[in-house]
Amino acid sequence: MFITLLILIGLAGATLIFMQQAVFGSNPTTTRLQRIEHSPNYRDGVFQNLEKTAVMREEASYMTMMNDFFHKDKNNIPPLPLPSVKTDLKALPDDKPTIVWFGHSSYLIKSKGVTLLIDPVFSGNASPVSFFGGSFAGSDVYDVDDMPNIDMLILSHDHYDHLDYKTITKLIPKVKKFYTALGVGAHLERWGVPANQIVEFDWSEGQAVSSDIHLTAVPARHFSGRSFARGKTLWTAYVLKLHGYNLFLGGDSGYGNHFQEIGDKYGPFDLAILECGQYGRDWPNIHMFPEEVAVAAQDLRARTVLPVHWAKFSLAMHAWNEPIQRLLKKANEVGLDVATPKIGEPIVLNSTYPRTVWWNF
Repeated sequence: MFITLLILIGLAGATLIFMQQAVFGSNPTTTRLQRIEHSPNYRDGVFQNLEKTAVMREEASYMTMMNDFFHKDKNNIPPLPLPSVKTDLKALPDDKPTIVWFGHSSYLIKSKGVTLLIDPVFSGNASPVSFFGGSFAGSDVYDVDDMPNIDMLILSHDHYDHLDYKTITKLIPKVKKFYTALGVGAHLERWGVPANQIVEFDWSEGQAVSSDIHLTAVPARHFSGRSFARGKTLWTAYVLKLHGYNLFLGGDSGYGNHFQEIGDKYGPFDLAILECGQYGRDWPNIHMFPEEVAVAAQDLRARTVLPVHWAKFSLAMHAWNEPIQRLLKKANEVGLDVATPKIGEPIVLNSTYPRTVWWNF
């Protein structure tokens, strides 16, 4: 019994030491925490969704989930390296807003000399450890060295597949300003980002970056956390008004009434960039099923949708290419326009929308 107790104490101590690593970031304190405590979206010590949102469905069985994990779809991982296009981002034409997707939820937007980078993850992993959450073969054709100087680095929330420690620390010298949700600045400061380069938003807060660029944080239905605690930082989507165009930058979100409310208040959108992947029957409220993505796009009154959050990491049990297949089937039924670029293939608003079917292998 005494030996068992010593082993348990040792494991607890090792875990505590392990969790002190920089990759896990820091919880908000002092002025950041004071601002959080005044947020209408923060109650009982954590941020809350607008709708009641359980991370796991009530009927979920951990035994069933474990069984599903070990019996994923046979095509959960692509059988071949993903095709991609290597675009020179530093010489990218930008007369009109141009978007380059890097797989999952990372993408770059360039317009009239201004460069924005959203949720960059270039380390090859969507986790704090190298043995879990590795990227698909062929999906890592871009890294920090390929990035031009960044005027606005925009972060939706602090999950590892959106906020990557190794990527952020390498990008710091290239970035003029970081824009993110309440509390996430604490992670950035620990990693070396100067406090005066960080702008945090609560939902419905925004900032005029220039006379023709405006960024507004809007609700999403999700959660946050890089350690055992959840909800200490906010999760968000954004409305981006950029040189006369209107874009929705979706972050992660389950389906909810907020899409209709955002569409009514801020729409229509020239392009909605919406998560489409990593869904599952046991977490239906925090990620959308592909058919719900189409409904959300209609709620937003989006002219075109760019589906992201797929084609780089296996964070769910479905086939790697199932999200795009299901979305396109629903989109065809409802008359929704969907852009389907390869990794690295540019989208030019009101001009070039790649629609090649490149994932059927």
